[in-house]
Amino acid sequence: MGHAQPPAKSPAESRAEMDAWVVARPGPMDTHPLERVRLPVPVPAPGELLVRVEVCAVCRTDLHLAEGDLPPRRPRTVPGHEAVGRVAALGAGTAGPPPGTRVGVAWLRSTCGACRHCRRGAENLCPSSTYTGWDADGGYAEYLTAPAAYVYPLADDADATGLAPLLCAGIIGYRALLRADLPPGGRLGIYGFGASAHLTAQIAVAEGAAVHVMTRSAAARELAAKLGAASVGGTTDSPPEPLDAAILFAPVGDLVPVALDALDRGGTLAVAGIHLTDIPALDYERSLFQERTLRSVTANTRADGRRFLELAAVHRPRVTTTPYPFHEADRALRDLSADRVEGAAVLIMGSGPDDPTEVI
Repeated sequence: MGHAQPPAKSPAESRAEMDAWVVARPGPMDTHPLERVRLPVPVPAPGELLVRVEVCAVCRTDLHLAEGDLPPRRPRTVPGHEAVGRVAALGAGTAGPPPGTRVGVAWLRSTCGACRHCRRGAENLCPSSTYTGWDADGGYAEYLTAPAAYVYPLADDADATGLAPLLCAGIIGYRALLRADLPPGGRLGIYGFGASAHLTAQIAVAEGAAVHVMTRSAAARELAAKLGAASVGGTTDSPPEPLDAAILFAPVGDLVPVALDALDRGGTLAVAGIHLTDIPALDYERSLFQERTLRSVTANTRADGRRFLELAAVHRPRVTTTPYPFHEADRALRDLSADRVEGAAVLIMGSGPDDPTEVI
């Protein structure tokens, strides 16, 4: 009787280490808070997938983590939460997509499923929620692990570079749009026009809104006009008509009263970022009276993610990206900090002479 052959090793098992970036010393980007390192390829736990990363978009939240605006939850974390990749292996007993399947790994990593927030469909408010690239290592690496229940299936034949920004910039922008309570055919103001804003604006325009963009970057104003904005202006400029709703994407608290003042009666301002500088004192009568509303946005639910990806498949927003080879992740964050990125910065695995990974 012949002997049974041992199972073939997965790519991860045959390669013990991987390239990754970690937040070594949180601080301003000119202090080089990121460090490129070699790490063991992670092993997926029961219920998890091991994902080989193709591309990972760069989010402003990554910048906040690197610069220390967002307090680190663990030392030397691998940032990144807009990762597109392929399943390399499944943890023991995991029911999930088979190896080779393309998936997206996003910001929300896990929730308890049992608290009152989870039970009422607001899992984004779960006190026990965890996040990719903050509580666990993220996509600035050749591999990462993610709970199978929290990844999104993605089209196998789509451009990975265009898919990656949808996983946070798109999803959180959609959540902000919901929180802004924009009425059908309404007038929406957008303050700041980066990765998330340029996707949100396109969904709003496709759904019939008049979108007015206020941003400091001349290149961003030009992009906004190309994407169908009804008007574009400087950050503190007044839109040409009162707004039914507004979203503040720029992490600048000084813009809160500016945006509130631009609202019509009954309008709502949603603040989309996880970090915001201090808000100055508000004049109640000018900025909040007449039932104007100020709201924050906290992460998203998986239902938000699924619905946004459905809308994106229908409306096919133009995803503007600035690609960077993986070995220049620190430069991508420096450029994002200096507003030198058009649309979304995206790290491409295996795109430089120092990047050995072959994209699956």
